[in-house]
Amino acid sequence: QVQLVESGGGSVQTGGSLRLSCAASGDTARTNCMGWFRQAPGKERAWVATVYTDGGMTYYDDSVKGRFTISQDNAKNTLYLQMNSLKPEDTAMYFCAAQSGICYIRTASSFHYWGQGTQVTVSS
Repeated sequence: QVQLVESGGGSVQTGGSLRLSCAASGDTARTNCMGWFRQAPGKERAWVATVYTDGGMTYYDDSVKGRFTISQDNAKNTLYLQMNSLKPEDTAMYFCAAQSGICYIRTASSFHYWGQGTQVTVSS
């Protein structure tokens, strides 16, 4: 089992920045990739970004490319999401997720472990 705990959410104005953190514990050696998803009220959970835990290859949804950066600190078992140039449409609950086995980088149902989420609100 892998436990994930997100932190770092909050309220910012348009153009502001936030850095989300996701602390992983448990059998983290089983995870091949980790990702961030978000869910706005009334909408389905949407993929944001994924990183391979071994090698560090990163992938982003087009809506955040160039503004968000996913990274990891393996020594601390922590995943990050640096979010810059935030827009009101980035407002959502953000979830950290981890996957073992073959990595399907953007498919939520393929991620086995999830955090409880952290709220990000961007005001205009």
